[in-house]
Amino acid sequence: MSVLRSSFIRDVVWQRLRHNRMALVGAFIVLVMFVMAAAASLSNLDPAAINISQSLLPPSATHPLGTDDLGRSVLVRMLYGARISLLVGFVAVGISTLIGIVCGSLAGYYGGWIDALIMRFVDIMLCFPTFFLILAVIAFLDPSIWNIMIVIGLTSWMGVARLTRAEFLSLRQRDFVLAAQALGASDARLIFRHILPNAMSPVLVSATLGVAGAILTESALSFLGIGVQPPTPSWGNMLITGKQTLGSAWWLSVFPGLAILITVLGYNLLGEGIRDALDPRLKE
Repeated sequence: MSVLRSSFIRDVVWQRLRHNRMALVGAFIVLVMFVMAAAASLSNLDPAAINISQSLLPPSATHPLGTDDLGRSVLVRMLYGARISLLVGFVAVGISTLIGIVCGSLAGYYGGWIDALIMRFVDIMLCFPTFFLILAVIAFLDPSIWNIMIVIGLTSWMGVARLTRAEFLSLRQRDFVLAAQALGASDARLIFRHILPNAMSPVLVSATLGVAGAILTESALSFLGIGVQPPTPSWGNMLITGKQTLGSAWWLSVFPGLAILITVLGYNLLGEGIRDALDPRLKE
């Protein structure tokens, strides 16, 4: 019965998602980003190859997105930048989601002083503006891509924790949980086998939206010079080069800026589409 019910739910969610045009647009944008990252991984092109004789060339058939002040292809660097953005987004969100699920599960299932302790710590973390907290931590660390991913993940788990806790508080008194508890199921089995799978819908939506936030944060840090360091290409540090030659070489700023805008928009549209598809209050 549970298998049939799960299959029915998946079919309903897929039907809703398939008929949501904005969600399909978001999914297409995300797919294009994956293709760009795969193209960078499979190509033999060097994003750091310097050719001063071809510096600041406008978009043309040879260089579709032009070249920068060192003669490097903007298209090649943007392809590699897509790989960096995907890596940062998924690793940072993976860290934050894992921490949030663990903390939210413990707080929602056990309640009492454990819930109070965890949620007060969450409240303290939420008192600090996230971006400025990241700036403060990065100031004491080397500005490498791995440090950025870890710091973003460690400073953005609070929302996932609160969502998971709310779902656990709602689900732990349901009949199927009480029945499993009466049959002698352990706490670990109740949490990971019965409650957590049913609490993952809002977490999935939050994670999808979180990828967009992580990409935007990395771009902002790289633009400020404390994110991904040259010659490693990232859309954020490409904007620094574009800022210096904005009047004479518009393509250095426009194309990376559009890539950030479209990618963040795509993940937001996909996340909202998944949220609508998983909402049981919406009817066909």
